[in-house]
Amino acid sequence: MSLSETADKDLLRRHATGGDKEAFGELFRRHRERLWAVALRTLSDPEEAADALQDAMINAYRSAARFRGDSAVTTWLHRIVVNACLDRVRRRQARPAVPMSDRLPEEATRDHPGAHAAVLAVREALAQLSFEHRAVVVYIDMLGYPVADVAAILEVPPGTVKSRASRARSQLATLLADDGNRPGPGDVRSIGPDTHHTPKGGTS
Repeated sequence: MSLSETADKDLLRRHATGGDKEAFGELFRRHRERLWAVALRTLSDPEEAADALQDAMINAYRSAARFRGDSAVTTWLHRIVVNACLDRVRRRQARPAVPMSDRLPEEATRDHPGAHAAVLAVREALAQLSFEHRAVVVYIDMLGYPVADVAAILEVPPGTVKSRASRARSQLATLLADDGNRPGPGDVRSIGPDTHHTPKGGTS
């Protein structure tokens, strides 16, 4: 069976027990896009996000043997990325000063008149939220994760995820209303992963 056809847990086991670097490389390549999207959206800064993702993958590479298998490998990887982002937020001890990328998905600007200004406004408002509130919006509204999965990744009860999501959306609505740029339905969800910035390579 080729690496591309091997299940996530088997790839991780091959790396942890046999030192198969190619197996871990395949695991990272398989999930890189979404892990990068999470880091970028939660930190709002491509350089910080790239560093956080690199830190997370090094941590995952070194701690693979401690994976207990009581959750999906993707959940485990996302949790490590979130923790790496949170570590950087704590070290900064301040909200991000750099706004999110102003590059927009082509389909968003094509299909919705005025989408450019609306999406930029959402990104700027999102950058003002706390890490905890921003994370749930990123996972639920931007990446489409179910509440149960977000709860597992963030290691909090589903009810906490729901309350954070509700509060985050309320804060976004207030920020956007104050800015005179309230988004229409679905505008937050239209901001997909930013593919114009490439994260630094992981371990291999």
